Amino acid sequence: MGKGEELTTTKYLIHAQINATGIVEKPDVVGAVFGQTEGLLSNDLDLRELQRTGRIGRIKVDITSQGGRAKGEIVIPSSLDRIETAILAASLETITRVGPCEAGIGVLKVEDVRAVKRKQVVDRAKEIYQGMMEKVSPESVKMIEEIKESMRIHEISEYGEEHLPAGPNVHTSDAIIVVEGRSDVLNLLKYGIKNTVAVEGVNIPKSIAKLTKERTVTAFVDGDRGGELILKELLQVGEIDYITRAPKGKEVEDLEKDEVVIALRDKAPVEQLYAPSKKQTKPKVEDKVTVLKNILKDLKGTGTGELLDDTLNIIKEVKVENIYNELKNADKNTYAVVFDGIISQRLVDVSVEKKIKNLVAFNASNIVKKPHSLRIITLN
Repeated sequence: MGKGEELTTTKYLIHAQINATGIVEKPDVVGAVFGQTEGLLSNDLDLRELQRTGRIGRIKVDITSQGGRAKGEIVIPSSLDRIETAILAASLETITRVGPCEAGIGVLKVEDVRAVKRKQVVDRAKEIYQGMMEKVSPESVKMIEEIKESMRIHEISEYGEEHLPAGPNVHTSDAIIVVEGRSDVLNLLKYGIKNTVAVEGVNIPKSIAKLTKERTVTAFVDGDRGGELILKELLQVGEIDYITRAPKGKEVEDLEKDEVVIALRDKAPVEQLYAPSKKQTKPKVEDKVTVLKNILKDLKGTGTGELLDDTLNIIKEVKVENIYNELKNADKNTYAVVFDGIISQRLVDVSVEKKIKNLVAFNASNIVKKPHSLRIITLN
């Protein structure tokens, strides 16, 4: 995953190769992906809708042209399940044109992001275990194996139509604990806590939203930015009674028993933390600002900029020296402008005139009039 990856719980990365019989650019490719798959699948798998709800991330295109032909790679982050991701990947291969050119797209692979991480963990664990083995006696090895066997988790069950990972008591308990993922459920099961259910991502499943209205609910989230995002989404779509967090920088799946006990003991009523209203309206805006700043970091030193639509896909790539003229002629769908340079009053004025909502650069100089309709975002 790249440095500027969106704040989503990406499960898979679709990698596809594109070949075109002519010169095409990134916005042409993105336009073809949206345009030529539209209406092909059900509304549930419409690319634009999936991107608006955060279930697929920002489409990345890396394309080069040589000898009158273009070749490149498309990467689409997906937090859909395995089958839906496979269907989306297959739909890319129906695209036959990009811009004015004939083109073909072939899926190279669908990368399981979590599997890659698990492999890294397993490989590192083998190294650590090998170091341990050099220092322990055969009797100790036997004890380790017995303990591993006794801790093997077999009680995990599923909840709701989404088949969410859950403890066996979540179906009957009056009080439940909502966590992020399967590993969190397993860790709490290890300590005898059986009334947990996992949301499996930032987009809260309908069955969880409904369940929170029927039970006394404690949200138990990771002590990082991802935990905050899930908590804010839960507060918007569900009815949470208590909130607790893992220690700062830690994840629920990694906690020791005493840390779990302390966290659950110190849970706080939601009204105490989010009075007077549970509704949080800012996180989606904050997340877009974060993504825009990450896009800006990727443009550092390139002397270029990007005109983006409201789902932060590229409408057009521009050179910084032409930025004013490009803004004067900007597409009506231009939502944000990100560029490797400095924001001036002249650029602010033309952005307001074109109804652009976000102007993003490394710095701003001598801005006297700051209109309410335009958000100015800088890194300095």
